[in-house]
Amino acid sequence: MAYEKLGETPLDYQPCRYGASKLLFRGPRRPLNGRFAAFLGGTETYGKFIAEPFPELIEARTGVKCVNLGWPNAGVDVFLQDPDVLAVVSHAQLAVIQVSAALNISNRYYSVHPRRNDRFVQASPMLRAMFREVDFTEFHFTRHMLRHLRHVAPDRFGLVRDELQAAWTARMRMLVNGINAPVVLLWLSSHPAKDVADVPDIAEDPAFVTRSMLEALRPRVMQIVDVTASQAALAQGTQRMVFSELEVNAASEIMGPAVHEEVAQALSPLIQKTVGA
Repeated sequence: MAYEKLGETPLDYQPCRYGASKLLFRGPRRPLNGRFAAFLGGTETYGKFIAEPFPELIEARTGVKCVNLGWPNAGVDVFLQDPDVLAVVSHAQLAVIQVSAALNISNRYYSVHPRRNDRFVQASPMLRAMFREVDFTEFHFTRHMLRHLRHVAPDRFGLVRDELQAAWTARMRMLVNGINAPVVLLWLSSHPAKDVADVPDIAEDPAFVTRSMLEALRPRVMQIVDVTASQAALAQGTQRMVFSELEVNAASEIMGPAVHEEVAQALSPLIQKTVGA
């Protein structure tokens, strides 16, 4: 692992914009002429603490231009609400969408920040009525809030989880339908997709997304690529990650370079075949 002085940023992410989007993506900015693959996703696609995230590895392997549109902690909403990003993706020859957790989307029970989708903004009257014993002003992040609700009343929490799953499925359909390019879904996780939403724990992403939810999207996408990280890759922990001493805890919760190499290995042949022609 690499360290810098306290408070400094070890990696230069070379932030850049595409179109009039308010989002600052990881650079260097890629030209949008010619053939390219676009990558939508969260922290892993962005490559937080990773010197060479998987879009960059794929470009090096295939020679195909790869535009990284990953955004840390992104849910589906952040992309749906950004027409400039969708315009970029629709000009690609292939769009790869990392499957996001179902936590970080606005729904009937609560709203999230439009760009920082992991930030809890407000509980709806419906949720406040359902959990009268909970003070929602104590929460700043969706995962913290949901973990607490599950602890307070698992049965009532199940209703919230069901709403999140329904909202995620509907938004993903909207996102895929709004992209004028072939779409590949990327399941990137430390565990395979499960039949039930409560296994593994809420801490494991993509939280609340089940196998049946993915299968419901299969008719709308070109392919679903499963990259369940190997135990060997996960065991490397933060090796070769780049972060400051203040970021140790955050880095320990993110999959490292070995997992990114597994993603690149899984996606490169498909991208070479589809875009490299």
